[in-house]
Amino acid sequence: MACCSLSFPVTVKARSPSPPTSGALASSPSCTYSSRSSSHSRSFQSSSFSTHSTRSLSLHCDGTLIRRPPEFLVVSSGNKPEPLKVMISGAPASGKGTQCQLITQKYGLVHIAAGDLLRAEISSGSANGKRAKEYMEKGQLVPNEIVVMMVKERLSRSDSQENGWLLDGYPRSLSQATALKEFGFQPDIFILLEVAEDNLVERVVGRRLDPVTGRIYHLKYSPPENEEIGARLTQRFDDTEEKVKLRLQTHHQNVESVLSMYEGITVKVNGNASKEDVFSQIDNALTNLIEQKNSTLGSMAA
Repeated sequence: MACCSLSFPVTVKARSPSPPTSGALASSPSCTYSSRSSSHSRSFQSSSFSTHSTRSLSLHCDGTLIRRPPEFLVVSSGNKPEPLKVMISGAPASGKGTQCQLITQKYGLVHIAAGDLLRAEISSGSANGKRAKEYMEKGQLVPNEIVVMMVKERLSRSDSQENGWLLDGYPRSLSQATALKEFGFQPDIFILLEVAEDNLVERVVGRRLDPVTGRIYHLKYSPPENEEIGARLTQRFDDTEEKVKLRLQTHHQNVESVLSMYEGITVKVNGNASKEDVFSQIDNALTNLIEQKNSTLGSMAA
């Protein structure tokens, strides 16, 4: 368990002139000092402190100090909760991208989108990218051996471990969820955006990408600012009505099995509302989760 960092001097009067008896020294695995202000003794493990002194010393666990008293520096990782680990899921065009942007802006999590990892692989022209494109064009899930290792590697990086992560659109099947669990990646919360299918189709078919800025537009709900931008917008190869219906079918077939892995930590959000209202629902869930983490940490420290 993480504990706070402390730095303080310890002053104990030397007992003279008897030499120290045999026993545990300051470098022993566990050492106890006695405080005048309290009748209790406190113990610190050697793994969490270091000793600094200008002269050699011998400190017994009964409080006897030979030569100059040292200063003890107790160092550890800090008394704070573990960073958030969040998964967000939903059908194509359910609003995951928008909500992920709002979540990362407020909570500072590392945004990891399995779809972006895949598209980068496709753009690279690699063998795995070509295989992935074939599956995506058919509206099918890309095989685990292509995706799982990419996601695992990104979750394992230091920024994800230190700041927490937001995994976007993954896992999409029970086998993917099982693979993540076996690698030790378990979320604190699983957010599911629920949107009516008719709305999803309309959102996907009208979606466009600006290849210069990477920004996503919608011809009806979020049109480009001017004709110059509009002229360069492109449509993703899998954003046609035919392909989105295949993707929706695949999504519905797999989402229930994925949810079975995260029973008890799933929060279902009404994604038909405005983006502000959707984020308000998510924000409340994350705020409550953080409060629970802090409460648990406080109880353990008490």
